[in-house]
Amino acid sequence: MATDRPLIMTKKITSNDETYMKRALTLAARGRGHVEPNPMVGCLIVRGKKIIGRGYHRKFGGPHAEINALRAAGARARGATVYVTLEPCCHHGKTPPCTDALIAAGVKRVVASMPDPFAEVRNKGLRQLRSAGIEVAIGCCKTEAATLNGPYLKLQNTLLPWVILNWAQSLDGKIATRKGDSKWISSPESRKYAHRIRGRVDAVIVGVGTVIADDPMLNCRLSRPRRVAARIVIDPELRTPISAKVVQSADKIPSIIATDRRLIASRKIAGYQRAGIEIIGLPYTRAGLALRQLLKKIGRRGMTNIMVEGGGKTLGSFFDAGLADEAIIFVSRRLIGGNLASSPLAGKGPAKISEVISPLETKVTRCGNDDVYHLRLRDPLDDLP
Repeated sequence: MATDRPLIMTKKITSNDETYMKRALTLAARGRGHVEPNPMVGCLIVRGKKIIGRGYHRKFGGPHAEINALRAAGARARGATVYVTLEPCCHHGKTPPCTDALIAAGVKRVVASMPDPFAEVRNKGLRQLRSAGIEVAIGCCKTEAATLNGPYLKLQNTLLPWVILNWAQSLDGKIATRKGDSKWISSPESRKYAHRIRGRVDAVIVGVGTVIADDPMLNCRLSRPRRVAARIVIDPELRTPISAKVVQSADKIPSIIATDRRLIASRKIAGYQRAGIEIIGLPYTRAGLALRQLLKKIGRRGMTNIMVEGGGKTLGSFFDAGLADEAIIFVSRRLIGGNLASSPLAGKGPAKISEVISPLETKVTRCGNDDVYHLRLRDPLDDLP
């Protein structure tokens, strides 16, 4: 029998199971920005109707959620039910197998939201628990768990990172005036929120036009970062000024210029490299640089979440190529107008309304004086094994 064959539940998942699992998912989310490229995982241990252990994966390389919960429960874990948002690991990685710890603790039942797509684990952990006489149920709050760990699932399934498009616009869909002025369309609260996102992703991508026009630092300054994002400039013709902030600070913050691979021998390359810039050469096509290849290169490095901030040409390029998984749009309740004012998705776009993409999920929240649209464009369930 193949070890990755899907497991069949033998016990019905109850409303109580869902209640506890949702609490475990809330715990898991605390690890966002700290654990990647590993998944966010939360765990509750319940005996009777009492929670006797709580844990979540706090940082990359640290103890897993199950271990933290078992430590909190101690000897009381024997005969208890374990709720975990992802299949427990069964291999020796940076930490010992969680399945061994659960079996040794004498737990009676393990309820997991979804299998782990990682090849070393996929369904093997659940089978090991079942072979040890532990009752196993899989699929509790599966959709919520997959949504939480969508970037992890995508990276495992495709080797590509999760791509978040992010921009601020006026109510009439402009990201700058006809003279290119964009400071500031969004409210201070929205800018702080955008910096919080920067502070949890692995990379921030902009086009060279944005570097020339705005000379941004592209770091997280308005919030305490959970990780330091690399800065990536899409620059097919090597127009990034050596004096740009992103170049001058490259010795402190990882910085990359993605350019036409035919320019790798250019004299300019040495100047960038002396400043600490990494150069990635990519094929150049009719649509511009081969962005999918760029994503593959950084995905192999374990980069799980990246944010594309602009300008309109760069945002449009990712959108047209079908590489966007999520969009976070800050909409100011102001009108800019003007035929020459920039739009956020300045790519080719669809020819027919029937080709227009509809988000799978849309949430609207308020931030300062702005409305924030959270659009999910990829279904994480498609990446489950």
